[in-house]
Amino acid sequence: MLDIRFIRENPDVVKENIKKKFQDEKIPLVDKVLELDAENRKSITEASELRAQRNTLSKQVGMLMGQAKKDPSKLEEAEAAKAKVKANADRLAELEKLEGELEAEIHKILMVIPNIIDPSVPIGPDDSANVELERFGEPVVPEFEIPYHTEIMERFDGIDMDAAGRVAGNGFYYLMGDIARLHEAVLAYSRDFMIGKGFTYCIPPFMIHGNVVEGVMSQTDMDAMMYKIEGEDLYLIGTSEHSMIGKFIDQILKEEQLPQTLTSYSPCFRKEKGAHGIEERGVYRIHQFEKQEMIVVCKPEESMDWYEKMWRFSVELFRSLDIPVRQLECCSGDLADLKVKSCDIEAWSPRQKKYFEVCSCTNMGDAQARRLKIRVKGGDGKNYLPHTLNNTVVAPPRMLIAFLENNLQADGSVRVPEALRPYMGGSEVLIPKH
Repeated sequence: MLDIRFIRENPDVVKENIKKKFQDEKIPLVDKVLELDAENRKSITEASELRAQRNTLSKQVGMLMGQAKKDPSKLEEAEAAKAKVKANADRLAELEKLEGELEAEIHKILMVIPNIIDPSVPIGPDDSANVELERFGEPVVPEFEIPYHTEIMERFDGIDMDAAGRVAGNGFYYLMGDIARLHEAVLAYSRDFMIGKGFTYCIPPFMIHGNVVEGVMSQTDMDAMMYKIEGEDLYLIGTSEHSMIGKFIDQILKEEQLPQTLTSYSPCFRKEKGAHGIEERGVYRIHQFEKQEMIVVCKPEESMDWYEKMWRFSVELFRSLDIPVRQLECCSGDLADLKVKSCDIEAWSPRQKKYFEVCSCTNMGDAQARRLKIRVKGGDGKNYLPHTLNNTVVAPPRMLIAFLENNLQADGSVRVPEALRPYMGGSEVLIPKH
C-alpha cells in the first residue's frame, strides 16, 4: 500500500507503475483517490477551525447570558450566539461523519493501487515473460524412465490419496512409512539449515485475524487462497509468513532490534481454485501441506542485500540435496500488488525435462509494514517503516517430487544424500516394497 503523500507528490510515477504491471483499469483510481484526499483535507481544515471557534463561542455565550440577567437587551445577542454554537456543532458532526466516510473510501482505493516495483524488475504481462537468470547444478535426464511422483511413492507404500479423498475430498493425502519419514526429515533438515544461518526458529499461530490477513496480502490473493473459520474472525494461514509478519502488528521496534530474522514451521491451507493440468495433480497442488519459511524485517537500505541472501539460501539447500535448480526473475505482470521484487527458485524435473517452482523469494518493501502499522524508532528519535521479506525454505510436497525424481535409481531405490542421512536414521538408500 502506497503512502497517500507519495501519490499526491508523484501521480505520474504511480500511473506509469500501474501501466508496467498491465493493470490499466486501475489508472483512474489515482485521480479518484487524489480528489477524495483533497476533499478530505478540506473538511479536516474546516473541522479544525470549528473546534478552535467552539471554546471562544462558548465563553461568549456564557458572558452574554450573564449580561442578559442585568440587561434584557443582551438576551437576543446571547440567543444568536447560542444558535451559532449549535450550528457549528451540527456542521462539525457532519464533517466528522464525512471525514470517516472519505477516509474509508481512500483506504479502500489505496489497498488496490499496486506497490512501486523495483527498477530492476523485467517488464512483461504474465509469467511467460519471467527471465531465467542463473542455473545451479547440471540438469540430468537418466537413461531409465522416471514414473510420476505418486507412482514412485506407491512403490514404497508411501501414499494413499484414495483414503484421503474419502476422508477429506480431493487435494489431500496420507503419507506413510519411508515417504512420511522423508517428508519430516526434509523439514527438520531445513529447520537446522536456517538456524545455522542465524535465523531464530519459531512455530507461529496457524490461524490469524482478518486485519492481519488484510495487512499481509491483497484482497484478490485473499479470496483465492484463504479459508475462513465460520462465525469467527479467524482465517487458516496459507503460509506462516502471514502470522510471522503479523507478529509485529501495531508495534514500534527499536532500531537495534533489526534485522528480525525468523524461520518458521507451519501447516498451510489453501483453496487452490481452478482446474489444474496433469502435472499439478498428485501432491503438487493441494489444499493442505507443511512448510518451512524464512522472513526478515529490516532497515529499508538493507532489504535488497537480504533479498539476495535469502534466495541464495534456497539454492544452497537444494544443491545440498543434489537437486539442480535455477533462479527465475518474476516480471512486472507476474508480481502481486504488494511486491517490489520477486524471484522463483525452480527445481529440475528429469521426468518432465523442465524446471518447476519450489521456492518464492519476495521483497515487499514497506507495504506490509504500512498496512500493519509496524514502525521502527530510529536513532534520531523519529519513526520509520521497515521493509519485510519472505522466502520459502522448503515445502516438502513439491520438494518430495524434486527429491524423488532426482535421487531415483535404475533399480527403483532412492538415494539419500549425505546431508539428509542423520535425519533418516543413517539410511543411505530407500528400498521400494514393490
